[in-house]
Formats: sequence, C-alpha cells, structure tokens
Amino acid sequence: MENALATTGGVPAAAAAPARFANPLTQIGGLMKQPAVKRSLPLIFIVGLVLAAAMAWMALATPPQRTLFPQLPDSDKQAVVDALGAAKIASSVDDSGGITVAEDDYHRARILLAGQGLPKAAPGGYAILDQLPMGVSRAVEGERLRQARETELAKSIGEIESVADARVHLAMPESSVFVRDNAQPSASVIVRLEPGRSLTQAQVRSIVNLVASSVPGMKADQVTIIDQMGALLSKPTDGSEGSTLSDERIDYQRRIEDKYRAQLNTLLTPLLGAGNFSAEIQADVDLDQSQATRESYDKQGVVRAEQGTWQGNTPGETTPGGVPGALSNTPPAASTLATATPGPAGATVQPGTAPGATPPVKTSENFNRAYDLGKEVSVTRAAPGSIRRLSVAVLLREAEGGKPRTPAEIQQINDLVKAAVGYNQQRQDTVTVISRKFSPDAVATDVARPWYDADWVPLAARNGTALVIALLVLFMGVRPMVKAINEKRKADATAETARAAAAQAAAQAALTAPTGPEPVSMAMLETAQNYDDRVGLVRGFTRDNPTRAALAIRDMIQSDGKQ
Repeated sequence: MENALATTGGVPAAAAAPARFANPLTQIGGLMKQPAVKRSLPLIFIVGLVLAAAMAWMALATPPQRTLFPQLPDSDKQAVVDALGAAKIASSVDDSGGITVAEDDYHRARILLAGQGLPKAAPGGYAILDQLPMGVSRAVEGERLRQARETELAKSIGEIESVADARVHLAMPESSVFVRDNAQPSASVIVRLEPGRSLTQAQVRSIVNLVASSVPGMKADQVTIIDQMGALLSKPTDGSEGSTLSDERIDYQRRIEDKYRAQLNTLLTPLLGAGNFSAEIQADVDLDQSQATRESYDKQGVVRAEQGTWQGNTPGETTPGGVPGALSNTPPAASTLATATPGPAGATVQPGTAPGATPPVKTSENFNRAYDLGKEVSVTRAAPGSIRRLSVAVLLREAEGGKPRTPAEIQQINDLVKAAVGYNQQRQDTVTVISRKFSPDAVATDVARPWYDADWVPLAARNGTALVIALLVLFMGVRPMVKAINEKRKADATAETARAAAAQAAAQAALTAPTGPEPVSMAMLETAQNYDDRVGLVRGFTRDNPTRAALAIRDMIQSDGKQ
C-alpha cells in the first residue's frame, strides 16, 4: 500500500500512470527491450521476409489480365462469374465494372460463355417491339421500329470476324406526296475492331450491302462506315462496278499465286531446307466471261413433201392427127404381150408403166415441193479463271564456302518446279531457276521473329523475376540473420566455457590457499540474527566462494528475465 501511495516528484503514482501510455513509441521501445522479445526478433524478421517473398511471388506470378466484357448488367455479371467459376477459370471485376480473366484463358472463356448463351441481358432488336404499351402514338412506334432495326443490324455486323461490336444509326426521312421533297434514307455504322485486326475491302462492301439491303429504298452509296479511331472505311462509288471487279480480279490472282507458291514451298523445303530458296510466281489469269452462239444450215436441203402432175408419151406411138375423118378415127392395132426385161438397177418407173415396158417420155410436169433445211445451234460459255500464262522464278541459295551447284542439279530442280506448277508449253509458260549466294542483309532479315518476341518470354521473365526476388530475400535477409544467430550462440557457448574455466581455476586456488577464517556456509546465512550480520556473512561467502556467488547472480538474472 505504501508503494501504491508513493509520490514521484510530488505527483501521486495513480495520477502519473496515464502518462506512461501517452507516448506509444516509448511503450514500443520498452517492449522491444524485453529479453523475450529480443530473443524472438530474429524469428519474427525471418517470418516477415518469407511473407514478403510469398507476396512478391504471388504478385509477379499472376498472369496479365484481359477484359472479357467491359460493361454488363449486374445480373449478367453474376451469371458470367458463376459460369467461369464452375469451369475453374479465375475471374475478377476491375474498377470500371468489367470482368477480366487471365490472358491465357481469354479465348477458352469466350467459347465457354458462348456455348452457354451468356451474356443474356441484351435483348433482341425486335424484342423491343414486344414492350410497346397499348395506345402509343405513331411517332413513338416508328422510333421503336427504327431502334429495333438498328439493334438487329448491329448484332448482325458484330458476327463478322474482326468486329468486336458495332452501332448503327439510320436516318429515315418521312415520305412526302411531292416527288421533289422525297429524301433517300441513309445510314452510318461505327465498328469497334479487335486489337490488331482490320477489315478488308470485301468485308466493308459486305457491311454496306447488308445495311443497304435491310432498309427499303436505301442505296449502297448512302452508307458510311467508320472504325473506333475515326477512320473512314467505306469509299464513295459512282455507281459503276469497275472498282469491284478490279478488286475481285486482284484477289483471285493473288489466291492463284499463293496456291502455286505453297506448292513450291512444300516441294522444295525438304530438299533445300527452309530459307535456302526464294520463289515468286506471276500468273496471268483470264477473268473475262465470254459467250458465243452459232447457227449453221445445210445448203442442199431434204425434200419433206412433194405434190404435182406430169405428162408424157410412149416412144413409137403415133398420136392421132390430121383432119378428123375415117383415117384419123381408125383404132390402133392389137397389142401383143412381150417378156418383160428388167431395167437397170435404181431406174425409176413412171407411174402407169408396166414392168419391163419402155417408160414414157415426160413432156411436162407441175410439182410443189417442200424442203427441210438442216439447222445447228451451238452456245459456248467460257468460265473465267483460266490461266493464260504462268511465269515462275526460283532463286537457290548457295552455301558460303560450299561447292556451287552443277547444271545437272539445277536442271533437276527446274524439272521439279515445272511439274509442281503444271508447266504448259502451249501457253508459253516460263520457269527460271538460278543458284546464287544470298546477301548477308537478306539472310539476316529472313529470320521470322527475334527470340524476345516469342510467346514464352513474358511468362519466363515473370517467373524468373519472382524467383530472383525470393533468392535475394533468402540470401540477403534470411541467411545473414541465421548466421548472426549461430554466431551469437557460439559466443554464448564460448563465454560459458570461459566462466566455467574461471570458476574451476578459482576453486583450485581456494583449495591451495592457506587456511584462514572459518568459511561461511549456507546454514550460517539462514541463522543470521539481523540485516547487518547477514550482509557480513554474504560478503564473507562471496569472498570464500566467488564461483558459487557468480552462478547464483546469473540464476537470479535469468529468473528475472523469465518473469
């Protein structure tokens, strides 16, 4: 009670107690000075370094994230996160509200969500019409119809490769009874392309025709297409198809040349090795469509029908003549039968003539004949795409310091090239194969891609950096601490050994010293009458037994430290 009521500089101890907690740094310093805390500091420091290394590893080992969907309603976000979690694909929501996944899992997540029909929040364009209340005005109904049409067109355009999403704006003027006041509808389309992708002119024309065909009365030249960078993709047309046909011609010719070039690469790579040759092909392709119609007739003709009469007399027969009278009216003499003699083969017998008789002589005829003339109609249509002429040039690489190729080897390669491209001498095709040394600059630029642009480099750099940090923490933090602890233990062991040796030497010195006053024992200390006698006995005990006194003081210090 007296210690509790003691004063310090005139201030009661109870009033001074809150002052000890006023400075937290002092409290922390006092805590750090405690023996138990001092002994635990190396272990705490090692654990902290290990945790820091683990956090650094987790931060660097995490792959880069890629936005899966930038903006989604909360209902769709939950559905997408649940679907990815069920497929064991790690996902997170960034500060802007978009869902992100690891870059390695991006395409697998898109395929998975597309198979499950996610996200579902965006309704179909024509589903907007189902939400129309009854009794709406005609203007509102027209705007909803236009909005539905824009939404459907945007979804259709988004299905094209390289297009992430699209927006369509339709300008639909109201119809007027006056022709001069009628305006044509127009459309503007903005497309957001995938990173690093672009649209070809064929794809742009497809989008133009898609939009123009979906709106009544809209022409293709009234559709404007831009990308997310503001670049104009659609080109104004003058109504002619010359540019379109030219682009198609160039595309078709390039496909033909790529086909032959791929055949040459497949043929020559196993023989010469990759990068040891260069092949170029120029194909003159006939893309003109031709149609020919030919009609021919038989000049002689064939009799189809004949109708008419003819008149004739028999040779030797006398016809009545002179003045009518007795002589002219005399009947002819009686006829006699004669054996018929066959006529010549193929002879035509006149009608009314007996077989074997002499045919009568034709005197007059009157016939109407109809002839059939031969007619031949031939239609020839030549399909475009035939090759008019093919030119192939192959350059072979000679090794540095190697033996040049012989003409026989070059001729063999020339024959192989001719067989690969379908050489036709009638088309005047040309194939040229030469062997030369490549330029050092050309060989250096022929490398496909430097090693640091490979796909495995970022992953290796990320994991390597995390491993280096862990090793630095281990060798620059943990190892020195362990070494210091071991050295301290060795020093303590050396000091203990020195103290034991000193105590043993003191004991030997006490045994060899001359006999003096009676040594003080523990029983004498316990039976002392007052404080002064006990102090004197302790002094004598310390003088007689210095080793035991030192050990007793050490034990007291250690017991105080444990308390």
